[in-house]
Amino acid sequence: MAPAVEVLQGTLDLLILKTLALEPMHGWGIAQRIQQVSRDILQIQQGSLYPALYRLERKKWIRAEWGASENNRRAKFYTLTKTGRQQLEKEMAEWKQMSAAVALILQRV
Repeated sequence: MAPAVEVLQGTLDLLILKTLALEPMHGWGIAQRIQQVSRDILQIQQGSLYPALYRLERKKWIRAEWGASENNRRAKFYTLTKTGRQQLEKEMAEWKQMSAAVALILQRV
């Protein structure tokens, strides 16, 4: 198994928005889903995750509601808003463009 890597600056918002596009989740669930889907390569620390969630909430890209987690604990569940869905589409397009440009450079240099 490959070692875990730190998420690049600016990509955490994209990963959170994409994860929430599937279904509402609490913070720990978001971190676990990202880790699981990335085959344990990406691990999101709480010190990065929760400030990002608060920032996305302030931008109105996500909204939060209190509810009960799988183990009946009180947890904040985050949901993607319409504005957040639009932002996700924009960021995905930018990511594809940027990663294609980086790939071109890596192939040539």
